[in-house]
Amino acid sequence: MSSSFADLGVPAAAVLALRARGISSAFPIQASAIPPALEGRDVCGRAPTGSGKTIAFGVPLAVRAGRAKPGAPQALVLAPTRELAGQIEAEVALLMGPARRSRVASFYGGVGFGAQLNALRRGVDVAVACPGRLKDLIGRGALTLSEVSMVVIDEADRMADMGFLPEVKRLLDQVRPDRQTLLFSATLDGDVDQLVRRYQHDPVHVSVASEASESTATHHWMEARREDRVGVTADLIATHGSTVVFCRTKHGTDRLTKQLVAAGVKAVPIHGGRSQSQRERALQAFAAGRARALVATDVAARGIHVDGVGCVVHFDLPSTAKDYVHRSGRTGRAGADGVVVALVIPTDVAAAKALQKEVSRESAVGARPAQAASNQQADGRPRGDRRDRPARQDGSAPRARAVPRRRGRGRAA
Repeated sequence: MSSSFADLGVPAAAVLALRARGISSAFPIQASAIPPALEGRDVCGRAPTGSGKTIAFGVPLAVRAGRAKPGAPQALVLAPTRELAGQIEAEVALLMGPARRSRVASFYGGVGFGAQLNALRRGVDVAVACPGRLKDLIGRGALTLSEVSMVVIDEADRMADMGFLPEVKRLLDQVRPDRQTLLFSATLDGDVDQLVRRYQHDPVHVSVASEASESTATHHWMEARREDRVGVTADLIATHGSTVVFCRTKHGTDRLTKQLVAAGVKAVPIHGGRSQSQRERALQAFAAGRARALVATDVAARGIHVDGVGCVVHFDLPSTAKDYVHRSGRTGRAGADGVVVALVIPTDVAAAKALQKEVSRESAVGARPAQAASNQQADGRPRGDRRDRPARQDGSAPRARAVPRRRGRGRAA
């Protein structure tokens, strides 16, 4: 049975702020993490993206963060990517209410220092920061962490993957020793476990299912010739609507975006080589529905938090099972339906089978994932069906077929 936020001890102002956005019942990670965090306990949470963890730590931040002096934040949130930092800032600002909304700010690279320095001079109660830019601001003498009494480390496993943990440790060593520390991560082993042991005191451990098991998305592995992948991807976008497409490289992301646009698909790219304003415009266009496809690299995967994504396409196979899970977690979030399709060129079939085994997704699917009735035309064919698309110059339709099932027990997606 779901809990109301009032039942969890959330103050009335925050309950009303959530209710105004149509949020009245707490997700499992929120029901488990919010009460001890409001009591001032350290919390160690194993939770994937899409589980509602931002509200799980955002509510305690909004309630417990004190009024800060200029250049001396009271609370600090560390995040691995610019996009994630910006989205956390927006979420916490809504929870803080109109009177304190301007007292939340995010700090990340790729933009000038001017606006960030001005915010610090005015006073920032809750600073949401990427480690590199925070280090630079401290080096400039623009802020101190000596007054920070509450720390949130979000997506700690991703920061470990990106090599940020040494800097994270140096930053945490600068905050008050009696701080409250909330840590959230999809995994809690290895380097992340070291953070827990070193920086948390008797934490309350809370856990929800991993992204792979929490997601309600169906997963499909489809073999396609290299030259057919653009057409197949365009079909999937036409069928499922809002789609995130992942490529391995920045150049590949830009190239595919242009190819999809040429095919009549409204697509925008996002990757580390784009300026911050370009990345923000791309996310805004995708979230608002002005673009049907967001073409991204793995670096951006953790920072993409958009509701209503109907499909994820692995245009290029990810290099690790962890990347597959993180990419796929953009759809099927918080109980919503979703479809994940991995396109496998013939030379990558063996790698795809190994990846299937690693992520426990040993599945094989036909030429097209199952369609909802609302996505079908009058003749029963899905919208965007390959037969509606122009034939190839040699007269054939784009070809795609299922990756053969591995031997042994597996389950179809």
